[in-house]
Amino acid sequence: MDQTKLTEEFFLNKLEASKTHFERALECKHTEFDDLYPYMIEHPQFFWYKRYVAWSELLTIVQLCTDLEYDWTQHFTPQQAAYIEKRVMSSTVLDHWFETNDSKEHVG
Repeated sequence: MDQTKLTEEFFLNKLEASKTHFERALECKHTEFDDLYPYMIEHPQFFWYKRYVAWSELLTIVQLCTDLEYDWTQHFTPQQAAYIEKRVMSSTVLDHWFETNDSKEHVG
């Protein structure tokens, strides 16, 4: 049986996949979760729960990277890393995850 080597590259690849999963959930795009629970789409709380599951997955992978002393922060903006370090998926995280300092539009 071929065994996967648990290397830094392995964990950082899992981190990238988890980040993508969370971002797709934020944007209400299709994720594996939709395939696992197709009946949930009809329920209003579905998108909140889908985001919660993706956030939990992201925090778990980050915690493993931290425990193994792998630098996970390089895969996120400083603001995103700060959200993750606080560990709370607040409305601020949901509303501002994709914001960058240079993307602010000026209303004239």
